[in-house]
Amino acid sequence: MALVLREMSSTYGRSPGGYVWAILEPLGAITVMAFAFSLLLRSPSLGTSFILFYATGYLPFMLYQSVANAVTGAIQFSKPLLFYPSVTWLDSVIARFILNSLTQIMVGFILLVLIVVFSGTNTIIDIQPILLAISLAALLGLGIGTMNCLLIGLFPVWRLLWNIITRPLFIASGVLFIYEDLPQVVQDILWYNPLIHITGLFREGMYSLYNPIYISLTYVLIVSLTCLAMGILLLRRYHKDILTSL
Repeated sequence: MALVLREMSSTYGRSPGGYVWAILEPLGAITVMAFAFSLLLRSPSLGTSFILFYATGYLPFMLYQSVANAVTGAIQFSKPLLFYPSVTWLDSVIARFILNSLTQIMVGFILLVLIVVFSGTNTIIDIQPILLAISLAALLGLGIGTMNCLLIGLFPVWRLLWNIITRPLFIASGVLFIYEDLPQVVQDILWYNPLIHITGLFREGMYSLYNPIYISLTYVLIVSLTCLAMGILLLRRYHKDILTSL
């Protein structure tokens, strides 16, 4: 709890507005995307509201990205405290995971309520796939973040390589389109991106007529839990080496 409070004060307590900007930033991004694509397309791939369609892709992606980035920097952020015996590297990882997950879930809930109310769409929400998508996005972020925390700590150049590799991730994760709109050859490649399963699952809960048959919960769980298990085991072995190299 002490680490969570420290994270809150340092992340959201130093700038004017604090948590207000956590809501306004994604709202602005979604609004800009909706406006831009409404000029190019007659209607989104699902439904009639551009802002709702892009929100259902952007919010789970933002949850994953926020958790992954926070967990990646956990050891570096809490380095001054990790020399105390009562504070461990695992405490830091868990604290950043809890705070960023809860923050993004809160932001997503507020934005979805605002969008549904003010867009005037008759949305029939199925809460089960939405909660499942949120859980998987947070778990994937934790797994990827734990692995990157290890790799960047041991090999700092990995940060640059990871940024280059994942630069197209926003486009390749189904934020701007649905999986079924793509040619078969592209579908065969993007299927291996676990995020496209998560965004599809989230949209399944928001659009009652959408039934994505390509989604594999098993695949997403395997990727997430494998990265998490490897990251935890190796961090346990090398966290002291990472601390001394920072």
